[in-house]
Amino acid sequence: MGTAFAIVLVFVGCCCNVVSLELLVRQFPGCGNIVTFAQFLFIALEGFIFETKFGTKKPAIPIRNYVIMVTMFFTVSVINNYALNFNIAMPLHMIFRSGSLIANMILGIIILKKRYTASKYLSIAFISAGIFICTIMSAKQVNVATEGSEEQGFYPLIHWLIGIAMLTFALLMSARMGIFQETLYKQYGKHSKEALFYNHCLPLPGFLLLCTDIYNHAVHFSHSTPTVVPVVGVTMPILWLYLLINVITQYVCIRGVFILTTECASLTVTLVVTLRKFLSLIISIMYFQNPFTTWHWVGTAVVFLGTLLYTEVLSSVWAALRGPGGKAKKAE
Repeated sequence: MGTAFAIVLVFVGCCCNVVSLELLVRQFPGCGNIVTFAQFLFIALEGFIFETKFGTKKPAIPIRNYVIMVTMFFTVSVINNYALNFNIAMPLHMIFRSGSLIANMILGIIILKKRYTASKYLSIAFISAGIFICTIMSAKQVNVATEGSEEQGFYPLIHWLIGIAMLTFALLMSARMGIFQETLYKQYGKHSKEALFYNHCLPLPGFLLLCTDIYNHAVHFSHSTPTVVPVVGVTMPILWLYLLINVITQYVCIRGVFILTTECASLTVTLVVTLRKFLSLIISIMYFQNPFTTWHWVGTAVVFLGTLLYTEVLSSVWAALRGPGGKAKKAE
């Protein structure tokens, strides 16, 4: 029951979160900072009440380690959201972030001196090829959309390349954070919910650097079109409603993943998250009619095929079909 409930939370929470984020971005492309701040504040308040018991529970992992982790986590979150200001389409944003396996493998080899099987390297090659295809096709779309003078086409392309550079940096920083977190868990034990709280609580003072920007976003949100909230019947600006939905669904998504990690093996968790990303991508393309060419579909398929190969789902299915005797089972 717990596993099924967690899977529902992941799919419903994460997919609704993607929809609400795109609704926000379409009306106000520069809203990344206020969205990040609202998500951090909500999860920090929830953790302060239910995890730390209003600050009475001491952390199992020393605060100094969380400060390092939080610095990386805050940087990744802000840069990923801010990259949407640089001509980065939502489908490309999701596909690019699916390359976390690549970054983890590269840093694992460099920092932890890890070695992987041939199937792992093959999966990384698939994922790299898929992201490369989607990135190149999106670059062509930028050129087509900005046809005209050289100046009109050059600067939007540079703008887009800056966004790609930001996503790449955030990808590597996220992988480094994962390795650091893995090291902490080996030393102090797994405290995922505690880490979730401190990762969202400690960065809050950092938003003071963005307070002017966040205030301007809040003013813009308040002047958006009023709408009636279903069921409740209260009227509020539509961007605030989208933000409220985004914050709640973000919490549901993260909470679902947390429950899943306590109920299932890591292979199952990875598979669920991978399928959720694919479903989110399909929703974004179909519902919002984002530009997506045949080559984008090819790149997407290659990315997710590589991810499944990495998690050894395909080999597990093949082994199950072959049966204990080593021969493929006949269809009944």
